[in-house]
Amino acid sequence: MLSYELVAFGAPLQAARRDLPEPRGSEVLLRVTSCGVCHSDIHLRDGYYDLGGGKKLPVPRGVATLPHVLGHEIAGEVAATGPDARGLELGARRIAYPWIGCGACAICARGDEQLCTRPRALGISALGGYAEYVLLPHPRYLIDFGGVDEEFACTLACSGLTAYAALKKALPLEPGDRLAIFGAGGVGLAAIALAERVTAIAPIVVELDASRRAAALEAGARIAIDPASLGGPRDFASRCGGRLHAAVDFVGASATAALAFENLTMGGKIVSVGLLGGALALPLPMLALRALHLQGSYVGSLADMLELAGLARAGALRPLPVATRPLAEADDALADLKAGHVVGRLILKPDRKPN
Repeated sequence: MLSYELVAFGAPLQAARRDLPEPRGSEVLLRVTSCGVCHSDIHLRDGYYDLGGGKKLPVPRGVATLPHVLGHEIAGEVAATGPDARGLELGARRIAYPWIGCGACAICARGDEQLCTRPRALGISALGGYAEYVLLPHPRYLIDFGGVDEEFACTLACSGLTAYAALKKALPLEPGDRLAIFGAGGVGLAAIALAERVTAIAPIVVELDASRRAAALEAGARIAIDPASLGGPRDFASRCGGRLHAAVDFVGASATAALAFENLTMGGKIVSVGLLGGALALPLPMLALRALHLQGSYVGSLADMLELAGLARAGALRPLPVATRPLAEADDALADLKAGHVVGRLILKPDRKPN
């Protein structure tokens, strides 16, 4: 099978041929028909996360060996099953839940496989979807997306799921509370479209890029603010109508975290999701004196994914903008995403006649 592989950190992806996997036991072989391009793929290709102050963290939980196949937002058709795989017909169209754990630890047993310390996540620790086929360990990780457009459906596995799980962590919120979403990239736009469904609040959006601010308003934002236009923290609060009850940061930069922290009301909460990089200089007494909450959020559980897919099948989700590229343009797609030239999600499409 054809794949586009990471052969060295920081280097372009390379076309390669691999033997077609033969599923054993409960394994399922999925023929990839759509695979989203995510900012996490950029960090994995670069080989590090920016911690601020010149510090870098080598990719954790991640690429154990090179060459490696990236790609974790995967939709496709069941091509083959192992003898112990049950409940799937050949040709069935499914989304792959990629955040697979070891299946044997206490974290996995409680349903939080995405937090497993011995992960088998597709495109992260296991071979992913920048290829014609991908192998999954069990049918439970394949989710029916019904009549939802496939290109949008595959984004549910990361951008949708990450947004959904992060918004749930911002709860509880009351009518009239102020919710801000920082960043209107692929995950941020998914969160904006989901926000009223999950929190019953139309969000305030903070985004530098004008085209993304326009997309945010179309996706359901109450207002969209250019942070470069702000005169200071008080200016931000005045535009929002007061301090924030919750802020979900899909950028994860020093500036966005600081702006969110400065504008929280008493008892307010920051949910930090983005991985752009940097550090937050946090006056610790203020956490207690203002009873603030600071929480990280990493993708979502299989249960979250099943809930989200159910909403999609019921027509309750507003699709985010998507554009397709041939799989052969995987490296160019990563470059365009890193340069900030993408609104919504880019979807890679393998040739319809894989070999």
